[in-house]
Amino acid sequence: MRRVGRSSAAQPRGSRWVFLYEKGYQSTGSAVSSVLTKMKGVGFTRVNGTERVWDVADYVFPEQGDSSFVIMTNYIMTEGQRQGTCPEPSDQGLCKSDRDCDEGKFKRTGHGQMTGKCVNETGTCEVFAWCPIEHDREIPNPPLLMSSENYTLFIKNSITFPQFQVFRSNLVEGIDNKYLKSCIYNEEKDRYCPIFRLGDIVKLANFEFSAIAREGGTIGIIISWECNLDLPIKYCRPEYQFHGLYRSVEEEESAKASVGYNFRYAKYYMEGGVEKRTLIKVFGIRLDITVRGEARKFDIIPTLTAIGSGVGIFGVATVVCDLVLLHVLPKKNLYKNMKFKYTVSQEEEPVLHSDRMKKNGSSPSED
Repeated sequence: MRRVGRSSAAQPRGSRWVFLYEKGYQSTGSAVSSVLTKMKGVGFTRVNGTERVWDVADYVFPEQGDSSFVIMTNYIMTEGQRQGTCPEPSDQGLCKSDRDCDEGKFKRTGHGQMTGKCVNETGTCEVFAWCPIEHDREIPNPPLLMSSENYTLFIKNSITFPQFQVFRSNLVEGIDNKYLKSCIYNEEKDRYCPIFRLGDIVKLANFEFSAIAREGGTIGIIISWECNLDLPIKYCRPEYQFHGLYRSVEEEESAKASVGYNFRYAKYYMEGGVEKRTLIKVFGIRLDITVRGEARKFDIIPTLTAIGSGVGIFGVATVVCDLVLLHVLPKKNLYKNMKFKYTVSQEEEPVLHSDRMKKNGSSPSED
């Protein structure tokens, strides 16, 4: 008896997955990019009867147009500071006597070097510092620069794929000076406009503008380039994504610690031969712009590699499956009967014919 295997038609789903969905017929190349930014807009404040106009040079840090920068939305200003002695604020450096204020020492949350004197009027230690000391426990609410919601951000992104010698810019086809004067980014209508309203950026990052403007925060802007260079180059276009980075929207208010984003800077000047400064604690929205890029193009080498890998995988898979089904599984005999069919070989046929003649009572004739 001889067994003959039945051919099984296995569909090449794995190879189709690698070849089509994973673009196994294309080679990939990474991107090199640069980002330039420019803010526009004017703010106005009136604090303690003092009116002031804030332009780009006042509220953008740094002002060079980098891919990471801060837009001031709120502030606490302490004017006329000079170096001297003064008591710590009432909620810091508490003391009952001079013994509580170690002369020449510093407290971790203090503002200067202690003089060894306890000021009875405030119940705090006297320090040598920039006086008067800043009082920053109460953050202005609503934010002083709520008008920053209408500031606009222009992003110019240039990107190149050196492997394919392709250069692109986010100023894609159809964007000219006339269009730039009137467009504002919109996910549906103007998805390729490179000008963004600050309030829209905050909204797309799933935050309330009044909340983030009061205490500050960080938002990431991702410019994503996924380019199939087998198609016309005009289809190589950027996609913009916006993510809030400084805290979770779902986080309970009571569980939040060190929320927001702030820093201090000072403006120094001389008055009557004495150095003075204006200290500004800035609360702002920090924008971090990141570019991700990948290009794909047909290449014969990965194409042949993908095809060869697919063929090899199916050859190995067939052997492994047969070993398991024929020798391991409890119903291996059932699969063996389905896998093989049994036929009578030609050598056995004469013997069978002789047996039939004997059963009929006759003998084969002799020549």
